[in-house]
Amino acid sequence: MDDLWLSNPTLAYRDWQAREAAGADRRPFSARSIVQHQAMFEHFRRHLVARGATVATFGTDDIEAFWQTPHARTYSQATRMRYAKLLDRLCRHLVFAGVRQDNPAAGLLASVRWPEEEPTPQYLDATTDQQLQAYLQHPAADLASLRSRAIVATFLGAGITAAEARSARMVDLYPDAVPPYLFVPAHGPRDARTVHLADFAVPLLRDWLARRKSLPIDGDLLFSLLSDGRPITDMSFGRLVRTALEAIGASDVEMSPRTLRNTFCRRQLLAGRSHEDVSQMLGLTSHRTCDRIAATIAESQSKNED
Repeated sequence: MDDLWLSNPTLAYRDWQAREAAGADRRPFSARSIVQHQAMFEHFRRHLVARGATVATFGTDDIEAFWQTPHARTYSQATRMRYAKLLDRLCRHLVFAGVRQDNPAAGLLASVRWPEEEPTPQYLDATTDQQLQAYLQHPAADLASLRSRAIVATFLGAGITAAEARSARMVDLYPDAVPPYLFVPAHGPRDARTVHLADFAVPLLRDWLARRKSLPIDGDLLFSLLSDGRPITDMSFGRLVRTALEAIGASDVEMSPRTLRNTFCRRQLLAGRSHEDVSQMLGLTSHRTCDRIAATIAESQSKNED
């Protein structure tokens, strides 16, 4: 039996992903997929800890309870399918490694299917958007709270991705420019771009930047661990967004940075900006995302007319 799966399952999963894990075609997962899978596994592992279970002992009842958690209830059909595949792949490996005797996730793939149509993008409606903006203006209790609110304000007020927030540097933020903006360097297929900051985010980001410059921690990341300057993980970003949304009572939406990015997009479209302009603000080369979110506006307006 591989004792590391019992003593440190997080490390065991990371090591397995790096050395052996692969998709159905036996090709190694991409770096981005590995990060996503590790975050998903860690979320499930924390669920098991809360229920007094381990990777060696959890059963179908633990998986069913996971689907009923507040966070998991907001998962799209595609996200549920990704979890089903991850848990099935994990359990098959644990059986092979002698950590488990059975695979309680074996039936998941038969009960979960990829969506036949693209899921509706998750976003905050205009009222909830305003509520979150107002919540972010409340005085921060401490340094960690100030950083958390600045991070959420950046997702909601600049529409950047988690990866872009993770790599943003102090020199990229210009809260005193006219107008204030965040510079997003080129990465992957996305060109470098300048994103003007929403008014509600400017005071908060100005305060955070001033504090960040004074902190005796390594590196020049705009958002980092306060202890040593290392980048913040996707899982931690998700936790910060979740905390902010729960604080205003928003529980019927996927609590992720992507939801706030979609909300930013929708706000720009509602303000009358073109799909071309908004796509550029998001760093996208096509209008597909804007088209999908614009469809939610048309649907909402149609319901109001009825």
